[in-house]
Amino acid sequence: MGAQPAFAQQDLGPDHVQTQFGPMGPAGRDLLQKVALAGLWEGPAGRMGLEKSSSPLVKEAGRHLIDGHADLDRRTAELARTFGVQLPTQPNEAQQGWLNEMRAAPARSPEFDRVFANRLRAAHGVVYKFLASVRTGTRNTAIRDYAKVCMDTVLDHMTVLEATGMVDFTDTEAIPLALVAQPSSIAPTPPAALPQANSQYAQQRQPQDDGLPDGAVGLGVLALVVAGLWFWTSGRSSRRMHS
Repeated sequence: MGAQPAFAQQDLGPDHVQTQFGPMGPAGRDLLQKVALAGLWEGPAGRMGLEKSSSPLVKEAGRHLIDGHADLDRRTAELARTFGVQLPTQPNEAQQGWLNEMRAAPARSPEFDRVFANRLRAAHGVVYKFLASVRTGTRNTAIRDYAKVCMDTVLDHMTVLEATGMVDFTDTEAIPLALVAQPSSIAPTPPAALPQANSQYAQQRQPQDDGLPDGAVGLGVLALVVAGLWFWTSGRSSRRMHS
C-alpha cells in the first residue's frame, strides 16, 4: 500500500476538524458567523431603502440587498448545520447603531440616502477583503465555494451602492478601500527621457541608410541627376555636329 500524501497527514491543530470537504478551522467558522451577522442588519437596511428613499437607485440597491442576503442566509444556515456552527441571531452593537441612523434620518431625504449608501458600502468593503482572505487560505472545498458565492454577492451590492452616486470616497475612515485609489507617491518619468527614446529610434534606423546622413544622401542623388543631364545634352550636341 502506497504512502498517504503529506498534506493529508498534516496536523493542523486542535482547532481544526476533518470533514468530508476537508479540514474545517476557525476561519471557516468565523466566515459563517460573519456572513450571518451581515444579513441580520443588511436585510433590514435594504427594506428601509425601499420604504424610506425616493431615489430609484437607492431602491434598486435595497432590492439587491434583500435578495442577496435571502440567498446567503439559506446557504449559511445549511453549512452551519453541516459543520455544527452556532450562528448569531441579533445584529451587533455597531450594526444596530447603523440601523438606528437610518431610522432617524427623514424619509425621502438626501440625508437618508447618504447614510444608507455610505454605511453599507463601508461595511461591504471590509467584508469583501475578509472573504478574499478566507477564500485564499481555506482547504475546505465547501467553504471555498461558499466564500466565492459570498464574494460575488458582496461585489454586486458594492456596485449598486456605488451606482447611487451617494458614496463619499474621500472619507477614507469609513471607506478604507478608497486608500487604494489615491495617487501613487512614485515620481512620474521626467520629460527628458522622451528625447532619449527618439535618439534610440534614430540609431536603429541608421543601418538602413548605410550609415549616411539624410542630407548627404540627398546631395548624392542631386549630383547623379545633374551628371546624367549633362551627358544627355552633350550627346545630343555631338550628334548634331556630325549629322
